[in-house]
Amino acid sequence: MKNVTAADVASAVNGRLLCGDPGQLIENIAIDSRTMKGNDIFVPIRGAKVDGHRFIQGAFQAGAVASFTADHEEMDDPSHVYIRVEDTVKALQDLGAWYRSRITFPILGITGSVGKTTTRAMITAALSSERRVTATAGNSNGQLGVPITICDMDLSAQIGILEMGMSEPGEMPRIARVARPQLGVVTNIGVSHIENLGSRENICREKLHLADGFTPDMPMILNGDDDLLRGYRDTKAFRLVFYGLGRDNDYYAEDIHAEAGQVSFTAVHGDRRKSLTLHVPGEHNVMNALAALAAADALGVSWDGAAAGLEAFGGFARRLQIREEAGVTFIDDTYNASPASMKAALQVLSATPARGKRIAVLADMLELGPDAPKYHYETGQYGCTQKVDLVCVIGTLGREIGRAYQEAGIPVIFCESNTEAVDALKTEIHEGDVILLKGSNGMHLNEVLDGLTAGK
Repeated sequence: MKNVTAADVASAVNGRLLCGDPGQLIENIAIDSRTMKGNDIFVPIRGAKVDGHRFIQGAFQAGAVASFTADHEEMDDPSHVYIRVEDTVKALQDLGAWYRSRITFPILGITGSVGKTTTRAMITAALSSERRVTATAGNSNGQLGVPITICDMDLSAQIGILEMGMSEPGEMPRIARVARPQLGVVTNIGVSHIENLGSRENICREKLHLADGFTPDMPMILNGDDDLLRGYRDTKAFRLVFYGLGRDNDYYAEDIHAEAGQVSFTAVHGDRRKSLTLHVPGEHNVMNALAALAAADALGVSWDGAAAGLEAFGGFARRLQIREEAGVTFIDDTYNASPASMKAALQVLSATPARGKRIAVLADMLELGPDAPKYHYETGQYGCTQKVDLVCVIGTLGREIGRAYQEAGIPVIFCESNTEAVDALKTEIHEGDVILLKGSNGMHLNEVLDGLTAGK
């Protein structure tokens, strides 16, 4: 934040300054008492198990200059600012909403069940070719992360890009109230967090709250290949722009050609055509690139510039990251998993040239609710349509993936732990093999990768 004082913050959140200098500059926000950047205000969050108010003094010792508090009615600490609020989370969101009112450039919001972070990064790369862009860092995309990201935005930028995630009912309206985007992108509607929202239809409705406050001229860029998002074709609430592989979309792709570690295609919009080569694998990244080109048009960035930015994009660690170790190719997609992203990863494995075996190491996909076994089995059935020579599954739900492969006659190794998987795979892997590792972050499949590559 720039030129913001403690008195400004107290006023913005309808709080009461209990003590400290009202002219104290506040430049950063911290929700972790151990991480301070300088002139921070600490936001103590009450969790199910831990109350952040316990760490206020630790935050001050780490360099914070101010703190919200919902515990104290009076304080006498002239060296530190205490701001009394009723709810620290709401105060954080109110501060983000207040700072958002100081931002004059357009903000693009991105949501979806799968691919938000990569799509955000690719749109940032495309737009940065011709504009100064400020964007979400890391995965700060929820009701805590979005207001912090807004308060961190560079006010000299020309475009802001916000990743906006949700996992429970009512969360997206709260985030949209803070962010107030003027255009949006929705990547897809899957089953992530379905245990909290009940159905894909509920997930779709929740995510479309990103457009709360949109006027009919504001563009919403939707995945036109998604069955639920297609259902919004007749809406008048915002200006519809569809992208996808189908030719009935406003932006679509032709001549898709995948090679090791990259994919080439021709983007089409009306009479315009543009050939691109992305240095990241997977047909799903063609979709992400189409969303980026649609965003470029909406924000006045040329296709030549956007294409140059996209072709320079190199991907993320642990998201379909390809690495070679002692003649073995590892496809590291261990960051997280859902049925859609696991299917996309299996497509990449199938398309990757192999002198030896193609091996899929697949673990549980979490937060899928009571139908999780069915989703895992269906993902395994889909995997049987792709090229794979050996499958190793880890976890209780992973067994359902393995069952589908086993029924199709494809060899399967069933493992209960990552250590067991490493021991079993070490005798199976040889030079020339290609190995995909994919599972939810909570399954820690990076441990399997580390175990297989140790000493290579």
